[in-house]
Amino acid sequence: MIPSILSKDTIVALSTAAGHGAIAVIRLSGPEAISIVQSVFKGKNLQKQASHTLHFGTIRDAEKILDEVVVTLFKGPNSYTKEDVVEVSCHGSPYITEQLLKLFLRQGARLAEAGEFTKRAFLNGQFDLAQAEAVADLIASDSALTHQVAMKQMRGGFSQEIKALRAQLIHFASMIELELDFSEEDVEFADRSALRRLISSLQRLITDLLQSFEMGNVLKNGVPTVIAGKPNAGKSTLLNALLNEEKAIVSEIPGTTRDVIEDEAMIGGIRFRFIDTAGLRETLDTVEAIGVARTKEQLQKAALVLYLFDVTSTTPAQLQEELDALNLPAVPYLLLGNKKDLATPEQLGSFGSFENLVYLSAGKKEGLEDLKKELLEQVNANEAITGDRTIVTNLRHYQSLQQTSDTLIEVLQGLDSGLTGDWLAADIRRCLYYLGQITGEITTDDLLDNIFTKFCIGK
Repeated sequence: MIPSILSKDTIVALSTAAGHGAIAVIRLSGPEAISIVQSVFKGKNLQKQASHTLHFGTIRDAEKILDEVVVTLFKGPNSYTKEDVVEVSCHGSPYITEQLLKLFLRQGARLAEAGEFTKRAFLNGQFDLAQAEAVADLIASDSALTHQVAMKQMRGGFSQEIKALRAQLIHFASMIELELDFSEEDVEFADRSALRRLISSLQRLITDLLQSFEMGNVLKNGVPTVIAGKPNAGKSTLLNALLNEEKAIVSEIPGTTRDVIEDEAMIGGIRFRFIDTAGLRETLDTVEAIGVARTKEQLQKAALVLYLFDVTSTTPAQLQEELDALNLPAVPYLLLGNKKDLATPEQLGSFGSFENLVYLSAGKKEGLEDLKKELLEQVNANEAITGDRTIVTNLRHYQSLQQTSDTLIEVLQGLDSGLTGDWLAADIRRCLYYLGQITGEITTDDLLDNIFTKFCIGK
C-alpha cells in the first residue's frame, strides 16, 4: 500500500480550460487551502462550514471586489487529493482568473505542477498508479469506447486483476523463502507442481492482456486504414464519402492524387485514420512515381487495407493479378467493388470467388453502411463494445506485462532444471517487481515525474 504523504504546502491552478467562458474553476489543495481562500472571501466563515458544501460570496483584494464566486469545500480525507480542497467558481474571464490566481499566490499558495493534484491523490492512497493514469485517459477520451475503457480502469478493474496475480505469486514466494529457513531439514513448503500450474494459469491471463493491447492501441490512436487501388478506381471519392466532406480532389484524369491524404472518422466508437493514396500503376511522371512509392510505404504500415477496384471495367482475372502484384502485407484487408450502380448483374456475380468483398458506389454513397459494418468486424469492435474483457491501452503497462511474462518463462525453466529455492524465489520476486510497477506498489521518482508531467495543469 502506498503510504500517505500529506504535503506541507498548498497548491493552486486553473482547472478549466484557459480562455473566455461562462465560468472558470480555480482549485486549491493543501493544509492552508481553506484559510487562504477565507482570507480574501467575503461571505460565510469557510473554516466553520461542513465538507461538500457550496457558498456564495465575493473575492476581494483589500477593498476591491474582483468577482462574485461560488466556493465549494471538500475537507480531507474526503476529497480528490485526500487533503483540504477548495474550488472557486468564478466568471470565465482570463483577466479575472489571472487576478484571482495572483491573489491566492500572494496569500501563500504556489502554482501546481502538471498533474500535481492527481499525483497527490496517488501518493495519499486515493487510488493506485494505473487508476491515476486512467484519469488522463478519461480526460482524453473522445468516443464511447475510449470513455468506457478509461472508466473501467479508473474504477480499478485492471488494477484488481494485477493485484490478484501478485497476491498468488507472493504466496508462493513466501513459501519458497520459508523453505530457506529450514534448508538443513530438507523440507518443502511450496508444492512445485502447484507452482507450475499457477504459472501456466498466470501466463494465460497475461497473454490475454498482452493481446488486448492491439485493440487498446486501436481505441486510443485510431486504425491506420489505407485506401489503395488503380488510378480512377474511386479512392478519393470514397475518402470524401467516408469523411462526409470534400477532402480530396476528385477528377477523371488518372493520377490526380499524387501524395498521401489523411483524415479521421469515427465509426461505431472506433477512430479510423483513412489514408488516401496515389493510384498504383507504372508511370514515367516523376512526381506521380514518388506518390506510388509512398503508397507502397503506407501499405507496409497499415493496420487495415481497403483495395478499391472498378467493378465495371475489371475482370476477376485482372483483379487477381493486381492483388498478386500488390503483395499485401499480413494485415486484414477488404476488397471494395466500386461503381456497383453501373455494373450488370453478370459483372457483380463474376467476383463470387473472392472473400472479404463489399460492393458499393462511392459517388452515390451507396453501400457505405455495409462497409462500416465490415470495418468494425475487422477490428473486432463488437468484442470491445459488448464484452467485459480488460483492455490494455497503456504502453508502460504492456511493457511491464511483457517483462512479467518473460520472467515467468524463466521460473518454469528453473523448475524444469531443478533450480534451488533461492534462485526460484529471486525470479518470482522479479515478476512481483514488474507487476508492482503497473499499480505503483513499486515506483521511482523518475517514473512518477514521467507520468504526471504529461497531465494538464489543474489535474
